Amino acid sequence: MARIKLAYLGGGSTRAAGTMASFVHHGAEFDGSEVVLIDLDADRLALIKKLAERMARNAGLDLTITATTDRREGLRDCDAVLSSFRPGGFEARALDERIPLKHGVIGQETQGPGGFFMALRSIAVMKAVADDLAAVAPNARIFNYTNPVNIVAQAMTSYTDIPIVSLCEGPIIFPRIVAEGAGLDPDLVRTTMSGINHNCWSTEHTYEGKDLIPLLRDAYEARRDDPSVSADTRRLLRLAVTMESVPSYYFLNYYFRDEVLRHLQGKPTTRAEDIVAEVPGYWQHYTEQATSETPELDPARSRGGIHELELAIDAMNAFYNDTGEVLPVNLPNTGGVLPGFDEDVVVEVPTHVDAKGFRALPQQPLPHAVRGLVQALAEHQVLAAKAGWEGDRNAGVRALAAHPLVPSLPVAEELYAEMAHAHAAHLPERLLP
Repeated sequence: MARIKLAYLGGGSTRAAGTMASFVHHGAEFDGSEVVLIDLDADRLALIKKLAERMARNAGLDLTITATTDRREGLRDCDAVLSSFRPGGFEARALDERIPLKHGVIGQETQGPGGFFMALRSIAVMKAVADDLAAVAPNARIFNYTNPVNIVAQAMTSYTDIPIVSLCEGPIIFPRIVAEGAGLDPDLVRTTMSGINHNCWSTEHTYEGKDLIPLLRDAYEARRDDPSVSADTRRLLRLAVTMESVPSYYFLNYYFRDEVLRHLQGKPTTRAEDIVAEVPGYWQHYTEQATSETPELDPARSRGGIHELELAIDAMNAFYNDTGEVLPVNLPNTGGVLPGFDEDVVVEVPTHVDAKGFRALPQQPLPHAVRGLVQALAEHQVLAAKAGWEGDRNAGVRALAAHPLVPSLPVAEELYAEMAHAHAAHLPERLLP
């Protein structure tokens, strides 16, 4: 049982209640620990603190929970940093999603121009966090969920010596989505997924010990013309059987670009705008539960559900309690564990985690049919990290033009100018047009 001081960047966010519920769920693994909630909104911090304290007390746990808007002070002497914040909030995400659509480019939170500008904003904050840690917690380790997790991790590993791993449930969730779309029991699927975050493929895939792909092919043939099956489900099955590999659902943006773009351009609202409409209900629910003697979150009324960021807590448990788990982790490709990618590129691969650290396990190469696109996205990742950490406008345009969703240099230049202007309040001056 590890006793740690955990600083939670984003501790007043809409996801924070579910994250603290997850931490309490694993509380026996960290009994006696302290969690410092850090965010910009004092009132929301106070609410999450009250709710978390009641959840911990109801579970019979010895957890100390504090809250502060002073980031450097909150980080002081911490052992671990859980990073999950969104610079500019959902309003900035809505711009990431809507502006590209005007230029005939998919607008998405972690992919394409939207993901790139999210990365620029996130890296600007993470640079300041790195300075804070050097001053007040030089031995701290970062467990990152701030998006895009791959580009944030690329920047931090390229330009600092701070131990950082980025985490995402995607490699766990993507095979389940495909299995459910095929009418199979997802609990019987076994896959090995690798690539870069949100852009990974399976190199091994079985169902009850047998090859999964023939089953997906049968399911696709049975469902390809069935109007009761969603278009995205049919596209995922089609992609899996064509490439003979289980894909991340984010690949729909690339292999069905025109269809996805038309759908997004035809929607009256973006995903971020839909979430903004739901946010008051989340806070109402959290307020109700914070006054309950036996608080219990309703997944339907909690942003992201009730076990948010659980993979990060699993990783902390594996490291601080030396359990030896194998988890999907984003970290540099040291030793070329994923063939076809440079050793300094952050990749997402199964990783053995214990008290000695995070050891990426050697992987099979990605299939040739899909490898080139992931390599191109990895090159964009490196360029985006460089632009965010030390680059100027020209570096930003280069990174944007290198992304597979951006069709030309003129479009990259136009997108950069408009999006940098829209996000000027959250970007360093060197990146402004």
